[in-house]
Amino acid sequence: MEEVFLNYRTKDGKEAAFIFDEKLSARFGTESVFRATKSIDPGANYIDTMLSGVRRSSVLLALIGELWLDAPERDRPGRRALNSPKDWVRREIEEAFAHGVLVVPILLGRGMEQLNPRRLPKALGKLAECQYERFSLRSAESDINRLADQLTKQVPRLADLDKQAATPKTTQETGVSNHDQRGGIGYVQGTVGTFVQESNGPLHTGSGQQINGPQFQGENTNYVARDNRGGVQFGATRRREDDE
Repeated sequence: MEEVFLNYRTKDGKEAAFIFDEKLSARFGTESVFRATKSIDPGANYIDTMLSGVRRSSVLLALIGELWLDAPERDRPGRRALNSPKDWVRREIEEAFAHGVLVVPILLGRGMEQLNPRRLPKALGKLAECQYERFSLRSAESDINRLADQLTKQVPRLADLDKQAATPKTTQETGVSNHDQRGGIGYVQGTVGTFVQESNGPLHTGSGQQINGPQFQGENTNYVARDNRGGVQFGATRRREDDE
């Protein structure tokens, strides 16, 4: 379920939308951030998907750049897009207000002025009354982290998602132990199998007899060389035919 809906004009806030998507997805999970070109599947009804995405969200971030207010309508260049009830930026914000979604204006750039309600359509007049935040490419990381920290205090679901993303995954979830093993033998689930770390001497990881030294045989006699503290062990070896 989406929790954060990114509202923006393609010619005005596209770059900022990508950055917000990347940073907020890292905090809350990619499925929790709705960005049109990412979140609408091929062949899906984009009208239903966009509007239902707004309704399901807890927060709508309205990314407002210098061209946002006076951007021309596509089919009628002499008219502001914002004046048209069909303008998607406007429709999404109206839908958010109608369904009690928290709307946060994000002013892109340090020089952006606060919205003037007299320049907004009546249906969007409430937008000028919403507390805004600022975003700059020069301080993108800190600006978005500050906003995300604030949203986790206002939206409990985002706080939960933030904690989940920050919690290291368990061995059962990843198939790999996340503890620091120093030496010895371990086992990694999946196709890796047994691993050996920091072996400082002969090591046996399979079945069967292991002798850590050279052997040589004579007739009926088996010689096993030990380490420097031992010597050579002599022992009688029975031939297989003696057992038959």
